[in-house]
Amino acid sequence: MIRLLEVRDMKPSASAAAMAVMLAMLSPLALASDEAKTTLGLTPVVDDPVYAGEDMARLVQLDNGVVVQGADVMTPDGYTSGFRLTAGYSPYRLPRFDLGAELTYRASDEVPLTLGSENLLMNTTSIGGSLVAGVRLGRLGLYAKTGVAEWDGDTLERHEDSGLATAGTSRIQGFGAHFDLSRVTGRLEFEEIDAPSMEHLNLITASLHIPF
Repeated sequence: MIRLLEVRDMKPSASAAAMAVMLAMLSPLALASDEAKTTLGLTPVVDDPVYAGEDMARLVQLDNGVVVQGADVMTPDGYTSGFRLTAGYSPYRLPRFDLGAELTYRASDEVPLTLGSENLLMNTTSIGGSLVAGVRLGRLGLYAKTGVAEWDGDTLERHEDSGLATAGTSRIQGFGAHFDLSRVTGRLEFEEIDAPSMEHLNLITASLHIPF
């Protein structure tokens, strides 16, 4: 009986020692786990940038908060089609600001142009890149863009004396606004390419979305 009591008395002390060793071994793991949770908690969750249209599909969101979106582009007159990609990011410490970049490709077929008293038809292609910055003011968002476009044109009938530029690099500039009112979302944007041959791509667009 005495030996049995001694064995029973030794078990708690051994268990306590083993528990202390296990806690000592697990404490660094616990700290690492806490640090991992903190790091994951700081990963920003980014809404759609204020300059991204309602028709743009979210392609991917990276771990650092960058949102990549894309959409087809078609002008109301039916001359132009293409695509647009945007990558937007809201700084973690500045959630009211959006920074991003935009890549646009557009191809236009048989665009009517007027040069002096002469009417021409022209096919054009352009690829442009812009830097975009926006600010959120409650339900209102404002943004501006600037960049360059490389473009090339080809008249359907050659006019050597027309003096019309058929290729070049030109500046892109634009600005817009995005607002949310209850169940209504609206957008207004102006964009232009600083080239007379590309005036058909200078657009003012407005849209109103009422989901139901």
